Amino acid sequence: MPETMTCIEIAEPGGPDALQPVTRPVPRPGPGEVLVKVAAAGINRPDILQRQGGYPPPPGASDIPGLEIAGHVAARGTGVDGWKEGDALCALVAGGGYAEYCTAPVPQCLPLPAGLDMVAGAAIPETFFTVWTNVYERARLEAGETFLVHGGSSGIGTTAIQVASRLGSRVMATAGTPEKCAACEELGAERCVNYREEDFVEAAKEFGGGKAGDNGVNVILDMVGGDYVARNIRALARDGRLVNIAYLKGSKVEVDLLPVMLKRLTLTGSTLRPQSVERKGEIADALKRRVWPLIESGEIRPVIHATFPLHEAADAHRLMESGVHIGKIVLQA
Repeated sequence: MPETMTCIEIAEPGGPDALQPVTRPVPRPGPGEVLVKVAAAGINRPDILQRQGGYPPPPGASDIPGLEIAGHVAARGTGVDGWKEGDALCALVAGGGYAEYCTAPVPQCLPLPAGLDMVAGAAIPETFFTVWTNVYERARLEAGETFLVHGGSSGIGTTAIQVASRLGSRVMATAGTPEKCAACEELGAERCVNYREEDFVEAAKEFGGGKAGDNGVNVILDMVGGDYVARNIRALARDGRLVNIAYLKGSKVEVDLLPVMLKRLTLTGSTLRPQSVERKGEIADALKRRVWPLIESGEIRPVIHATFPLHEAADAHRLMESGVHIGKIVLQA
């Protein structure tokens, strides 16, 4: 085991150039943790926010960015059963992913799905954990219901489209270009609205069908916020559920809540990173039962837009901030 490793440090809050390769000691796994020799690490929107100074790591977590990794077990902490050195895995972590080595709590580790390489494996944990807990645990999406996901071409969106459509829901998405809409439909969305050219509210009412006054979709997954909050409320059917996982256009809005009462709507949301290891372990167990078979059969595949070597993390962040990508951006250690 080497004493030091290369990792990416946030020198100070700011733009992509704040990400700097540095040398640090290799971390040691604590009780119930494994040390992973990282082969690849996914990039996510929270990494951008952390770099800008707006999303600090929770207490006790590494200040190194990176919330999902794939690699091989390099060492085990005390009390670890079920994993041995050399095992291939992917894992959700609370930080530390942009590095050659990273520790991960055992409940948040999953076996690398058969048929996937490390790059694809690193593109799974953050988006799949997020989609599962929000769409299926909080919003309770069921087979046969209609589902709208905003940002359909994002990592979250491409995951949500595939999971929901394969589990029997009718899926609608929004995206900002004809190319992105086409990609969403290829992944399983029956309908994709170019939000620059069309009103998604009217499209959702038509897509959801139903009797007069009850038109709309059953569940909406939104990361936009701002004026989308009121529009989402209008786009939901009776007993519909709106779940927010981010507010890119702002979290402070003025909304008429009367339709929430009249249509018996549920407005909810969550963040994943601060949740306990035990709670994340429950999500991991559900994914292993319900989603891993679909990945291993080839019915679901993470969408990879681009890969970068670890030391080019700043360029990878520039690409994500450009908004032109479809699917995931991954660093290779």
